[in-house]
Amino acid sequence: MPPEADPDRTLALKPEVVEAISAVFDPEIPVNVYELGLIYDIVIDADAVVHVTMTLTSPMCPSAQQLPADVQARIRAVPGVHDVHVEIVWEPPWTAELMSDVARLQLGF
Repeated sequence: MPPEADPDRTLALKPEVVEAISAVFDPEIPVNVYELGLIYDIVIDADAVVHVTMTLTSPMCPSAQQLPADVQARIRAVPGVHDVHVEIVWEPPWTAELMSDVARLQLGF
């Protein structure tokens, strides 16, 4: 069962969480994982636990272990965050259409 978001915690912490995630880059692509569209959901509960649902560009991604660990470490460093849970999902699969306009410009799409 997915965690229930707390509106006040989310309002207070989500901008900083997104900023922290934006410092994580896929080593093969010069764009951060947030702009790449790898982050599907961010839920912050009443206990200030951040639940992230993310994917990778492919199941064979060479950074499959490192990227989620980096996301978790960056979020854990955000003041006010109590804990972090990162879940990797494969549905829906990642496609280039999930990238932000910023990422598309950076990659020349």
